[in-house]
Amino acid sequence: MQSFLHLLSHIKNYKPHVFGNILSNILMVFFSVVSIPAIIPFLNILLGQQPLVDKAPSEPLNASNFTEYFNYEISQVIIEYGEQRALLYTCLFIVIIYFFKNLFRYASLFCMAPVRNGIVRDVRQALFDKMMILPISYFSEERKGDLLSRITADVQEIEWSILNVLEVVVREPLLIIGSLGFMLYISPSLTVFVFILLIFMALVIGGIGKVLKKESSKVQEQLGGLVSQVEEAISGLRIIKAFNAENYQSDKFLKENNQYRWLLTRLLWRRDLSSPLTEFLGVATVSVLIWYGFQEVQTEQLTVATFLAFLYAFFTMIEPSKKFSTAFYNIQKGMAAVERTDKIRLAEIEIEEIEKPLRISQFKEKIEFKNLEFIYKNSEKYVLKNINLTIPKGKIVALVGMSGAGKSTLADLIPRFHDVTNGEILIDGNNIKNLNLKDLRALMGIVSQEAILFNDTISNNILFGMKHVSKEQVIQAAEIANAHEFIVQTENGYETNIGDRGNKLSGGQRQRLTIARAILKNPPILILDEATSALDSESEKLVQDALEKLMKNRTTIVIAHRLSTIQHADIIVVMKEGKIMEMGTHKELMGKDGEYGKLVSLQGF
Repeated sequence: MQSFLHLLSHIKNYKPHVFGNILSNILMVFFSVVSIPAIIPFLNILLGQQPLVDKAPSEPLNASNFTEYFNYEISQVIIEYGEQRALLYTCLFIVIIYFFKNLFRYASLFCMAPVRNGIVRDVRQALFDKMMILPISYFSEERKGDLLSRITADVQEIEWSILNVLEVVVREPLLIIGSLGFMLYISPSLTVFVFILLIFMALVIGGIGKVLKKESSKVQEQLGGLVSQVEEAISGLRIIKAFNAENYQSDKFLKENNQYRWLLTRLLWRRDLSSPLTEFLGVATVSVLIWYGFQEVQTEQLTVATFLAFLYAFFTMIEPSKKFSTAFYNIQKGMAAVERTDKIRLAEIEIEEIEKPLRISQFKEKIEFKNLEFIYKNSEKYVLKNINLTIPKGKIVALVGMSGAGKSTLADLIPRFHDVTNGEILIDGNNIKNLNLKDLRALMGIVSQEAILFNDTISNNILFGMKHVSKEQVIQAAEIANAHEFIVQTENGYETNIGDRGNKLSGGQRQRLTIARAILKNPPILILDEATSALDSESEKLVQDALEKLMKNRTTIVIAHRLSTIQHADIIVVMKEGKIMEMGTHKELMGKDGEYGKLVSLQGF
């Protein structure tokens, strides 16, 4: 219920449209209810049962004597012009009423359209914004395809199942209340059957609705799994083709796809039950009403025209009741999607700033790790243990060790991609938890093993996230990164689109663009995470040259497997199983015949 109320809270952003919708609905219901008694004189004339009224009512016109005035006016027309003319006027009156009824019905829909679509936009934007601030650890525990499904298919399901029925939720109860009011005015005893129907419908539909919500949740989860498989298949298409595994992947997808089809079919069977069930209950009640009402007509408690108007009022109520019950089903179905999106909306933001963080604009002295320990969430094994390390400004520090030693994790803690479990990291004597997060990350440039690029132009990938940058500055950064030469040879130069993840470029070209991006940012602290390990010799030489230009006069933390690339480092930190085993220059460590010497000899072999 809380999730549903939060969803509806977005309505406050569209108050003028909501007010217009409610006003239009009220006017539409008014003309709908007025149309019911309006048919009574029409039927009386048609059946020859209209008693002529030759004397006007003595009291002024009001709601209670409206019918008397109406009958008087109709009688005067019949006396002066005949029944044919009176029937024509009555028909015109009904046409005018229905014209205004449908005019305001359209006006209510017109006002609701921007509200419905606006809420969908707000929900989707809120989910995307939340995903941007969630910690990296969150995405390592969730399937990417399932997250994509939540922000696309689940949000769409919210629109179809819940927001589409907002109109119904406002309008149909008003119609039902108006029709019931008229029915109670005519015959309270006949109206009792209507209440019995509504109570019975509420019990039946409520029970089926609970099942529908549960089934819908399974459907949305299954769809998330399907999207995950598609995303994985597209990402791994090269390997799938290389291993002739197309049929294997296709069979795997077919199995999940069939399961989704079966779940969705069962869901629709239950949802589609609402309309025929409501109609059947309505017809059954009408049969009882006709039987019971006939007795009241026979005893002259009701005229034939009044009874037919009562039936008309009941049928006027049946359609909104059907829509309302269908809306209830759809809301139950959509709530499963709301709860799935809430897993993102309510996800814990582990990396939080203190209330008044310290602003920082430059790096002056050193980075310190003091008694640092780290363990991943939902894990029992420490990744880093008892880390004590000082990185002076302007020095190059290399982190080396076997895979799983904790090198990348240690580097990720500096920009607070994760928070330390124990101990602290200090920049110029300030704990990074006390610093403004954007200021902290503004001090750093990161070049990772995988060149992370976006489906955009070369220029936009280089100046990514940076404002007030001239084209000349972009070109200068590309030249320093040894990228300008290949860029100008592309189809549109710096305005060439590089495709999804930069797949139109080679590995070396992609990496040089990420280096150009880091050069343009001009950060005082640089983190290089195995930036050349996935390149061929020629590309590595160009990238290494670009990196050396980038590292000039910067504090640099280098993570490397190829030890030949870090022999010039000021400090080499050797790590094993989350601990620092030894530190020193290349020459000092080679003289110790320790862990570093073993790593060098293994690579030499």
